[in-house]
Amino acid sequence: MISESKKAVILLSGGLDSTTVLAIARDLGFACYCLSFSYGQRQSIELERARLNAEKMGACRHLVLHVDLDKIGGSALTTNLAVPKLRSAEEIGAENVPVTYVPARNTIFLSHAVAWAEVLGAFDIFVGVNALDYSGYPDCRPRFLAAMEEVANLGTQAGVTAGHRFRIHAPLMQLTKKEIVERGMALGVDYASTHSCYDPGPDGLACGTCDACQLRLKGFREAGLEDPLAYQGES
Repeated sequence: MISESKKAVILLSGGLDSTTVLAIARDLGFACYCLSFSYGQRQSIELERARLNAEKMGACRHLVLHVDLDKIGGSALTTNLAVPKLRSAEEIGAENVPVTYVPARNTIFLSHAVAWAEVLGAFDIFVGVNALDYSGYPDCRPRFLAAMEEVANLGTQAGVTAGHRFRIHAPLMQLTKKEIVERGMALGVDYASTHSCYDPGPDGLACGTCDACQLRLKGFREAGLEDPLAYQGES
């Protein structure tokens, strides 16, 4: 049973991973407060999907904050840098930080999540990072999340003087995309209303060839399921 006394802030991008995490938090009985960001990303469809899923999945509130990371640049997701396409599984899984990394994005997002959580009296924060991400993205790794959790507890009134303890949950950390899809399906996630693509077309259709699309498609394929999302070039 969901209880207002058990609140959590969920970082919700509108993608497959974060929507699954929202479902997990709900299943654990948390009253979910979803936080999304308009950060200067090259497309807005992910925010539309985040709003839709927050509403469909009974979030207590969905807050969208504006952070102009496009003015800082440094990423293919916020500038005109080309998004890599058709990379091999070995290339995607390499330790090299890809050009789709947005400088300090998760540091910024989690800092805002902690601030809102402190105001709400919510000491659990959920984020959708997983094992397929942290090989390339430094701000998706377990050590980073542990450090951010410590920062939250050292740098807030709630943590220092009120005796509370913030916890940052990454329930997908050790799961493959196949396992994430299976977990979400078991919890009734409607993946047709999610968005994963780094470089969708003007019509919002996923490209099918960027890293995010390839990992998503591979996850559904390995789970023996068909991805319900529409892709460019499909009839």
